[in-house]
Amino acid sequence: MKKLSEKVVKLLRKKGLNISFAESCTGGLLSSSVTSISGSSKVFNLGLITYSNKSKMDILKVPKKTINKFGAVSYETCLSMVKNLNKISKTKISISITGIAGPKGGTKTKPVGLVFIGLKKGNKTVIKRFLFKNKNRNSIQITTVNKALNLILSFIK
Repeated sequence: MKKLSEKVVKLLRKKGLNISFAESCTGGLLSSSVTSISGSSKVFNLGLITYSNKSKMDILKVPKKTINKFGAVSYETCLSMVKNLNKISKTKISISITGIAGPKGGTKTKPVGLVFIGLKKGNKTVIKRFLFKNKNRNSIQITTVNKALNLILSFIK
């Protein structure tokens, strides 16, 4: 994770870009991985941990009807999170993460390990869906952060 975070910070600095995160199931791990790198203050603007539905609605302005209809862990919620984070943070790149890290909370249609990662840069927005199987809570969180860091790298190259 550290090497990926270093690459992200270095590339963001080189390209003159700044970044913000809205995290749910990773609980700030993505923000922590980036801010642990020296020089990250030049590129990192904002990290929000919107763990509860209430915080997603109150802070990120995810519509209550979106959460009620699709759930907190959904393409639609992740999209709303990243778009509204971008409005709040005014950064060049915004990342949102929502998922089920387990070990409880999963269902047949939304199992433990289901994660959505949203990326927004300018007019381009991408939402990626992942299912990390046979992993415990900690490894789902770490895998999600590594996936997000790799997505950021591929998104800004």
